[in-house]
Amino acid sequence: MYPVSEREKMVQALKLHREPIDKIPLYVNVLVIKRDKEVAIFDAGFGGVPNNRKGWLSEAMKKIGIKPEQITISFLSHCHVDHIEGFVADGKPAFPNAALHITPEEFAFWRAKEPDFSLTKRNPKSIPSMVKMAKRNLEILNPQKVLTKVGSELLGGAVTVEDGFGHTPGHAIYRIKSGAEELLHIVDLAHHHLLMFQNPNWAIGLDNIPKRAVQTRKRVFAQAASERTRCYGFHLPYPGLGVVTGNEKSYQWKPERLEW
Repeated sequence: MYPVSEREKMVQALKLHREPIDKIPLYVNVLVIKRDKEVAIFDAGFGGVPNNRKGWLSEAMKKIGIKPEQITISFLSHCHVDHIEGFVADGKPAFPNAALHITPEEFAFWRAKEPDFSLTKRNPKSIPSMVKMAKRNLEILNPQKVLTKVGSELLGGAVTVEDGFGHTPGHAIYRIKSGAEELLHIVDLAHHHLLMFQNPNWAIGLDNIPKRAVQTRKRVFAQAASERTRCYGFHLPYPGLGVVTGNEKSYQWKPERLEW
């Protein structure tokens, strides 16, 4: 987490809330929605062989009665491994009947001969393999790809693609509506349920354009808190649902409780 000069404050915040200080847990939540005959998926996780930490998507979909071929539309927020890998299985599209919506900015970035990582604090040794992975998967998914601009409405207006740029150059977030209900999928605007809300300036080193990522987080959190918008976070503790409270100085993530 960055900036380095603030790390002692981060540790104190974690201790105060009895959170682990030796590691940052990374949750992965994949959202699937139904609208009439349409079935949509928002990112697809790591994919791969199931183990005790990841690879549960196929089994989870079976439990709710959804087969991969029933997915009719898919949304790829950005091309990091934990979002794109699940869209590919055995070298083929995992959801063969689904169009894949990605912003033009995101697609262009990863398809460039040499994507620009000059501003990121990511370990430079990890970049070549990450780029290779993204390019390989985008090539497999290219026949399904639909370049979808910010502001586009899909599923009859039920889903609006919004600007979440910064974490990656074309990182998308999604506003989902059903009647009077609304859900804002903030995707990777927050990788931690305490730190990145308590101080939106605190950022993960994986951001491609750190300053833009912070600006985006502040803008989205301010709006979500002001409007009491129900939110969903890809990396927030399961089930990833809650609301943002607070103000521009400090926000809090208020999770919804599971009901049994």
